[in-house]
Amino acid sequence: MQQTDQAAGAAPAHAPGPASAGRRPAVDLSEEPWRDPSATPFIDIRGVTKKFGDFVAVDDVDLQIYGKELFCLLGASGCGKSTLLRMLAGFEQPTSGQILIDGVDMAGIPPYDRPVNMMFQSYALFPHMTVEGNVAFGLKQEGLARGEIRDRVAQALELVQLTAFAKRKPHQLSGGQRQRVALARSLVKRPKVLLLDEPLGALDKKLREQTQFELMNIQDEVGITFVVVTHDQEEAMTLSTRIAVMNQGRIVQVGTPSEIYEFPGTRYVADFIGSINLFEGRVLREDDEAIVVACPELEAELRVDQGPSVHDGQKVWVAIRPEKIALRPDEGQALPPANAARGIVSGLGYLGSETIYRVSLDNGRVIEATMPNLTRSARRSVDWDDPVTLAWDTAAGVLLTS
Repeated sequence: MQQTDQAAGAAPAHAPGPASAGRRPAVDLSEEPWRDPSATPFIDIRGVTKKFGDFVAVDDVDLQIYGKELFCLLGASGCGKSTLLRMLAGFEQPTSGQILIDGVDMAGIPPYDRPVNMMFQSYALFPHMTVEGNVAFGLKQEGLARGEIRDRVAQALELVQLTAFAKRKPHQLSGGQRQRVALARSLVKRPKVLLLDEPLGALDKKLREQTQFELMNIQDEVGITFVVVTHDQEEAMTLSTRIAVMNQGRIVQVGTPSEIYEFPGTRYVADFIGSINLFEGRVLREDDEAIVVACPELEAELRVDQGPSVHDGQKVWVAIRPEKIALRPDEGQALPPANAARGIVSGLGYLGSETIYRVSLDNGRVIEATMPNLTRSARRSVDWDDPVTLAWDTAAGVLLTS
């Protein structure tokens, strides 16, 4: 049976790589430099703490980001992710610790002398300037030659597909177009690192999804390191080569999107990323095939085929994603001795591609399961108030100790 160090956020050797559909990753993920102890990180954050008075916004963070990654800092509001980004930019100084970018210690280096640029959530475009004027502003401030400014602005606008909008003012653009102007202005100075603070937060859902793929393609084309702050789980999962999940100023897990989703290291990560069913229990025994957990709320045993080292009697939690659970009409058949339950459909949400079912057990516990809608039909095989059975295999669950 494979054992994994879930507390450290490590995934088993057979864990799948990140699913970033529709693009060629900027990093060769087959090499995975973050797994190579000899690899040199492009951004190296060492023991960084940031205090505002008695409040600890960032608490002893160690983090390595490698060249050409599209790296996401993910967490709820107030977790410290934007403060960490601002320290990378130079707008805030660490209370303690060290930040190196491309091998250079950033201590005492002001924002304008750092090899980074930052794109803000508000976009901060100048309303009285044209699109090309906004993009050219930073280059003019640096005193570049007029011809070079013209060429670099033209290249940046072509990259974000806004050449035809060069003479327009920001108020004449859509939200997505303004976002691309801000991106072009950030890229035109050719930084080694681009920092993006909630870059898509002002866009509606459909435009945000479209822009995510545009952003990935642009990052792949320019080949520089992106560090993105977001509270949106789906955005982080779609965009990133790797994700750092933050909570109360600390990084609680770092991994590829699939590692974070399929192998959460703690209950916080499991609950924060996507939907999850968490069952509390105690370890009964461990054999060659599974860890067996007694679960009073299911009045059954749970079998999990991987997890951290545990001992008999230890309090644990088993996390199961809704899509891993098979839901069927209850026809009175006997349930398996483990990983199964019986209940009534008490909630149902049709989302087009899938249907979400909330199943209430006799003791009031609710389990969530999802079923893909594979056929075109206006009728459902399972509906409100139907009795159903739920079952899942030993590979579906993740054992958590914290």
